[in-house]
Amino acid sequence: MTFVSKINSTKRIAVSKFREVLLIIFMLMNIYIFPQANLHVQYDYAGKLFCEEKYFDAITEFKRLQFFDSLNQYSFLSNKLIGMSYKQGGKLNEAINYFSKAELNSPNDDSLFTVKLEIIKTNLLRRTIYRAFDLLNELSGDARFNSKKDQIIYWKGWAYIFNDEWKKAADEFDKLEGEPELKKLCENVSNAQYSPKLAKVLSYILPGAGQFYTGNYVSGILSFSWVALWTYISIEAILADRIFDGVMVADFLAFRFYNGNLQNAEKFAVEHNIEASNWMLDYLQNNYRGPKP
Repeated sequence: MTFVSKINSTKRIAVSKFREVLLIIFMLMNIYIFPQANLHVQYDYAGKLFCEEKYFDAITEFKRLQFFDSLNQYSFLSNKLIGMSYKQGGKLNEAINYFSKAELNSPNDDSLFTVKLEIIKTNLLRRTIYRAFDLLNELSGDARFNSKKDQIIYWKGWAYIFNDEWKKAADEFDKLEGEPELKKLCENVSNAQYSPKLAKVLSYILPGAGQFYTGNYVSGILSFSWVALWTYISIEAILADRIFDGVMVADFLAFRFYNGNLQNAEKFAVEHNIEASNWMLDYLQNNYRGPKP
């Protein structure tokens, strides 16, 4: 091979290598640069699916957006809306996971507060109430959110509702202006509920009294009658020198009905309270027009 041929061959190899480098650069530009210019189109499309309540389609498109968003321009918004989509679909653990990612990428305090509230509301829905209270207390103690006190109080009231503490919920809503409806509804439930402890104590004192307290009059009369009957028979047997019969009746019949009377009184109070709470929760879900978890 002549010297000129060697030079030409070297040039061809160099040109081929140069073309390969250009191709690689072009591919990298296509992956990392060109999509960046069209991210808003992808975000708008995903947002449109979210607004149309096509939540799981929206999740797919927001995740596609995140794949091409190498500069994390949409990290906060995409993670927040993925969390909202999972929440709407009832995937509450996944929702909190993405809200937490959004929290880490919050661009300002207002955005941070908004996503923290979403985490609190999702905890209420999945009944991890203790966690919701912890987060609310953290917000209350954070000086950055001093201007958000009313919102913190509002959601603390809802936390008490989900924790079946209606009186405390009413007290929280009483601190706010413009929430007389929620306060009144919570007071109504609180006033309608019975104290299981009081029902049991009354039945300790007088069999059937706890049932009367909870409005179960027939059960109260029966409890009183059976305990009175077997106690009377037991005393009569003892007075007639039938000690064994009297003790057996007292132990196995009178005591049995007396103990059942205590359990019934407490059970009636608890069942009534659950029914009242569930009715109000259903009413709030379907009829209350203010912010809800």
